[in-house]
Amino acid sequence: MGKASRIKQQSAREKIAAQRAEAQRLERRNRLLITAGSTLLVLVIVVAFIVIKLAGGSSPSASHSSTTGTLLPASVSSQVTGVPAATLDKVGKGTVPSFSSAPFSPGSGAALTSNGKPEMLYIGAEFCPYCAAMRWSMAVALSRFGTLTPLRGIHSSPTDAYPNTATLTFYKSGYNSKYLAFTPVENETVSRALLQNPTKAQNAVWAKYEPNPQTRGYPFIAFSNKLIMKDPIYNPGVLAGKSWSQIAAALKDPSSPIAQSVNGAANYITGAICKMTNDQPASVCSSAAVTAVQSGL
Repeated sequence: MGKASRIKQQSAREKIAAQRAEAQRLERRNRLLITAGSTLLVLVIVVAFIVIKLAGGSSPSASHSSTTGTLLPASVSSQVTGVPAATLDKVGKGTVPSFSSAPFSPGSGAALTSNGKPEMLYIGAEFCPYCAAMRWSMAVALSRFGTLTPLRGIHSSPTDAYPNTATLTFYKSGYNSKYLAFTPVENETVSRALLQNPTKAQNAVWAKYEPNPQTRGYPFIAFSNKLIMKDPIYNPGVLAGKSWSQIAAALKDPSSPIAQSVNGAANYITGAICKMTNDQPASVCSSAAVTAVQSGL
């Protein structure tokens, strides 16, 4: 083989070797890119799941739990459920007469009962600002006859009248009393989704006193068919901009606008409950607060 041929053959081998080396380099690069891409995809998926979990956007359980509200601290709950009788007596009628000349309408028919006790039926909605106002008063009044637990806080609809009013929700609450049964139905959530369907019997009571479904509204309270409340009995605006703790703290001061409104309405509700329980317990139903509101029952 001549020199020129050897040089030519050597050059061909070097070229082939160079091509193989380049091919191997490209293969290694592609493997690295594939590995890096796979790792990045996994990271993206993990981050997406974390974001969704934190936001609670697609988890049914997280979405459902939001309707139960925020468990209020014991210090706040005790201020609501333990308003001193002396404070309630000083408030008396409060602001109710200036807001509502007829807080109740008369009921009729057989008494509503549950488990052998007179029943107080409440139908409301979590978005409703007027329910937001009345729940505070209901909690104060009911606590004079038994134990209402737990107290959870929500806010009314941000797009309705009196937006974002701090309030309670009675969804999944419990009540224990030897004098009466309390049956709360929170029909809709803050976003107006269905939450609790009234039973056929509850709907019949509601329709009896508000027969037109187009004008039937919240809150609705039937005090064992003795008395009916179909509207708020104080101005929800008194609660505007206040937190749960601020509202609860104001209840002990009989001169505060919040106490005059919330506790005044609570005294009327207490008087209505006394109609259900045949004025039991006497320590509550013969109090100065109930005596003061009897003319409005």
